[in-house]
Amino acid sequence: MRIPLPRAARSSGKRLVVAVAAALTATAAVVTAPAAPAAGPVPHYLMTAFTNSSESNMYVYDSANATSFTQVRANAYTPPSGLIRDPSVIRHTDGYYYIVYTTNWTGDTIGFARSADYVTWTFLRNVRVGLNGSTGSTWAPEWFKDPDGSVHVVFSASTAGTAGQFRPYRITATNGDLSAWSSPVALGIPANYIDSFLVKVGGTYHNFLKNETTKYIEHATATSLNGPWTFVGTGNWAGWGSGLEGPALVRLPDGRWRIYFDQYGQRRYFHADSTNLTSFGAKVELTGLSGVARHFTVLREDSGDGTAVAAGARSLRSVNVPDRYVRHRDNLGYVEPVSSSSTLPARQDATFTVVPGLANANCHSLRSVNFPDRYLRHYDFRVRLDVNTGDAVFARDATFCGRVGLAGGGSTSFESYSHPGRYLRHRDYELRVDWRTSDSAFAGDASFTVTAPLA
Repeated sequence: MRIPLPRAARSSGKRLVVAVAAALTATAAVVTAPAAPAAGPVPHYLMTAFTNSSESNMYVYDSANATSFTQVRANAYTPPSGLIRDPSVIRHTDGYYYIVYTTNWTGDTIGFARSADYVTWTFLRNVRVGLNGSTGSTWAPEWFKDPDGSVHVVFSASTAGTAGQFRPYRITATNGDLSAWSSPVALGIPANYIDSFLVKVGGTYHNFLKNETTKYIEHATATSLNGPWTFVGTGNWAGWGSGLEGPALVRLPDGRWRIYFDQYGQRRYFHADSTNLTSFGAKVELTGLSGVARHFTVLREDSGDGTAVAAGARSLRSVNVPDRYVRHRDNLGYVEPVSSSSTLPARQDATFTVVPGLANANCHSLRSVNFPDRYLRHYDFRVRLDVNTGDAVFARDATFCGRVGLAGGGSTSFESYSHPGRYLRHRDYELRVDWRTSDSAFAGDASFTVTAPLA
């Protein structure tokens, strides 16, 4: 039985390990990736929504192109009480995903939940905004992360219930774990507006929101969150027609903006694109989501930096423990001592075929050489060797994007496609996909030398 060395012991043995590494050079040559220009970070788009079939369950979807979405999980979150309308998602600096949502048609609370993997969610709390009491309504909370680092939730509130005159307000997080909030502050938008969605470009805040009287999505700008706001797009300014709500925006890799909105009366969903947030193209129906999803937000996340990894049979040698290679054993991933003198089964366990990523061909998947129906993937962030089930969740969990090695020296790091910010790394010699930390130990644990195959 192998007893893992504590990190301190590994550090004290560094000189011995370096000596071993020199001997390994003859047994596994470094493979240089193709001399192609880096393609840049690879995006994926996470979406949370309620549906036409349920106001009490949240669905999670994902997309590689912000247009074609696939379902990650139905009924991914059900609050302990109330509704889950209008779920808005962010990823916070602690690595967790957070949603904020409408808890009911009437009342003065908004709900919060958290997830490490955006598949399994945990209820955190309902926050009473203290504005409108039990006879009022609090709708459509949306996250807004200001470039200055502050985190806000913008919501619409009426003191007279669903038939009242709504105005947008914001609350601001007063601590790092998003558990304490300021008192509500009016945005300075006149009545009767709901569904504010904010983005900031340069020194200008852009607010896309629904005119609840005319049912058009309108556009206002300001140089301060507190206004004054100037409406620069009113009525049918964009040519999309009325009967629209729930605007949400995401920025695409080419710099364009994409706005999504719900044509709720017809139960249809659309998007439109803009280069400048002033003029937008025609609305385009979201095939596969129209008639299903309702009032969602989309979170773009980028993985890798475009670093290429040579295709074909390869082995991955640990940078900070260079006598050890990535291998599978009993269908789990480890870094363990393997060399050209090891048994053939051990060398095969440490050899993988690098293929285009199952979820995105701009990234990579690692297929077992001796069990070619199996891939390295993470499950609850532990790396396993599993049979490819062919579903979208497996594809994402088995896709890793190349990045210049965090430890340098010509090494490569592998960032999770499905969970950007998490990297393939070893901890106590077990392979995991862990949230990146800034210390040098993590950089070493998450960096590998791509070598010729051991088998």
